Amino acid sequence: MSHPLLRRLRPDNFSLALIATIVLASLLPCRGGFAHFMDVLTDAAIAALFFLHGAKLSRQSVLAGATHWKLHLTVFACTFVLFPVLGLLIRPLGEWLLTPGLYAGVLFLCTLPSTVQSSIAFTSMAGGNVPAAVVSASTSSLIGVFLTPLLVGLLLAQHGGVSGKAVVDILLLLMLPFVLGHLSRPWTGVFMDRHARMLKLSDHGTILLVVYTSFSAAVVGGLWHETPTSALIATFAIDAGLLTAVMLINVFASGRLGFSREDRIAIFFCGSKKSLASGMPMARVLFAGQAASFGALVLPLMMFHVTQLMVCAVIAQRLAARARVR
Repeated sequence: MSHPLLRRLRPDNFSLALIATIVLASLLPCRGGFAHFMDVLTDAAIAALFFLHGAKLSRQSVLAGATHWKLHLTVFACTFVLFPVLGLLIRPLGEWLLTPGLYAGVLFLCTLPSTVQSSIAFTSMAGGNVPAAVVSASTSSLIGVFLTPLLVGLLLAQHGGVSGKAVVDILLLLMLPFVLGHLSRPWTGVFMDRHARMLKLSDHGTILLVVYTSFSAAVVGGLWHETPTSALIATFAIDAGLLTAVMLINVFASGRLGFSREDRIAIFFCGSKKSLASGMPMARVLFAGQAASFGALVLPLMMFHVTQLMVCAVIAQRLAARARVR
């Protein structure tokens, strides 16, 4: 393996920070009063994050999506239909190789919306349809606030599903700040457009807070004592298999549907990725009463996050190089 390829496969700085946070929570979990303080701080950070996302999303970009509905429907089908179907199809394998919590985490992963920043970045790097990627990824994230809790309730019925309180909490903690942020856009829009990096830092900081507080509770509840190493390895293999299957089906379907090269690239990156930025806050609300098993429920998502970034980085650079040769 060449050195350039090794550099491309190296996890990004945020993924390394994610791993470091898990290690910190495993060695120094927060307890007692400090844990309660961190929970309140994390909820406040989540509400602020969704307010910023609402302020960033322009109404024009959402309306522009109607002009390329075939592409967006294809992305949504990959995100909210194909992934859940594959998650259910691997049930026998998941129940054999994984713990119940880890398999429930795989199903939760399958219900999540697409990423925003990285989908757009990889589409741009590979020479794809960037405006379409912006609309698809942003709209997927918005729809996911409503659709993910419904899919979780359907797919995880035997794991307790989601309660009415969890749906109300989603609306109050995630959707209400998002709507308020969007309504504030006439006053905050210019500032958000000029300080896009602030949203990325807010994304990352909030995720690390959620990971630390949630993993602390899971570690105190005995996460690492109850999860065998073989199940962790199997989780990574299943994540990699899911990503590979979706990418292959995605390439085949977008080709058969007659999309242009630029559109196929946008569909490929938006339709094969899952959002850690949306997933961690949603998991915190949806599984609020399952602190002891929370770590297992989100481990598949975090493994998938690192895997998709590494794989997509290599593919995007190869597509870009192929375009330059043309």
